[in-house]
Amino acid sequence: MVGTPRIVVAGTHSGVGKTTIASGLMAALSSRGLRVAPFKVGPDFIDPSYHSLAAGRPGRNLDAFLSGPDLVGPLFAHGARDANVAVIEGVMGLFDGKGGGGELASTAHVAKLLDAPVVLVVDGSAMARSAAAMVHGYATFDPDLRLAGVVLNRVGSDRHEQMLREALAPLGIPVLGVLRRDDAVRTPDRHLGLVPAAERRAEAGRSLDALGDVVARSLDLDAVLKVASSAGRLHAKAWSPEAPGGERTEGVRVAVAAGPSFSFLYRENVELLEGAGAEVAYFDPTSDDALPAGTDALYLGGGFPETYAEALSANEPMKESVRRFAAEGRPVVAECGGLLYLARELDGKPMCGVLDATAHMTGRLKLGYREARAVADSPLAETDTLVRGHEFHYSATEPTAGETPAWDLAGRGTEGFVAGGVHASYLHTHWASTPGLPRRFLRAAERAEVGV
Repeated sequence: MVGTPRIVVAGTHSGVGKTTIASGLMAALSSRGLRVAPFKVGPDFIDPSYHSLAAGRPGRNLDAFLSGPDLVGPLFAHGARDANVAVIEGVMGLFDGKGGGGELASTAHVAKLLDAPVVLVVDGSAMARSAAAMVHGYATFDPDLRLAGVVLNRVGSDRHEQMLREALAPLGIPVLGVLRRDDAVRTPDRHLGLVPAAERRAEAGRSLDALGDVVARSLDLDAVLKVASSAGRLHAKAWSPEAPGGERTEGVRVAVAAGPSFSFLYRENVELLEGAGAEVAYFDPTSDDALPAGTDALYLGGGFPETYAEALSANEPMKESVRRFAAEGRPVVAECGGLLYLARELDGKPMCGVLDATAHMTGRLKLGYREARAVADSPLAETDTLVRGHEFHYSATEPTAGETPAWDLAGRGTEGFVAGGVHASYLHTHWASTPGLPRRFLRAAERAEVGV
């Protein structure tokens, strides 16, 4: 049983200010001395980077497609351990999920799985009484969902606020806060969304402090906490990254790419490596001159290597260290940005050359959930292993003929590479639903170490 007070911050649609309200609320509650557990619905990596700064503890994802609905509660219980309150930021509009007609992986779906009350963020600009019609629709669309409050964002004036409050009053849904239009609290963005906090940590920290002050002045925090405390007790046992039956792979050191160019990793993926006995050592491919001493396995997550292509390309010692490691047949797992880094070149700039492929940025976004089957044995997956993942990128790779792909994407063709000890793909997978992947990865490192 989990009794952590919790609240879901949802939006009528993307762009209404969910991240602003949720991150500011996390910062405001943390400044009160509360231990805030931050979560993000969906596969996004960037918003949790701001949540982590705002709350002072890891931002985590709750995705009913990637992990399956049954793991949402246990993953929440794991991430909310010892917290006074949990703030869960939604994704897209409240009812938008994996498919156009279903609720799977929507904010509403996750809110119901967590028996959590929802606070709806409404962009009040250019609206008055119409806001009431919109909120009425969201409140009544799904009778199993509890819409417990509204936050009005981008309100223009005192008179505008009064009109919105008068329009909403007959609905009986409390207005928990009102934020005025303020460009000072906006976060810079680029082609994949917000700029990750890892790239602007000091500036992001100052912005979140200021945002927390704005939210503390604009929202009734006591009323928010009362709504959060109205959540029902959740019947869920906390997920554990520990290997079952005490199975551990001791003495394996996993180098994990970090820094501004590689900041896209699900926290649970790293915890599963540590839970299986691995030692995790972080390194920055833009500035460090070699992989950490004693590296047995290499994990290159996602990020923005295209933004840091100059620095990555210029760091010849690190590229050579990665090439030598891969040439020895040691296990390497690369996701999205990591795939680009292993290619021969990215937009004409030399990369590691581990993979016989070139990469370039395009003007076309590839986005969506994927069901995938492993095409070949690799350090990550056995042939025919089934996984669920997500891809989100503007880049493309062009392999030479005869390369072995990593995944068959269930009617979408194949993608990625398996070459020697390397598994590289655009697919981001959340290992909590497939814990056999990280354990296989560590066993591959053990075998490589002893020359098997």
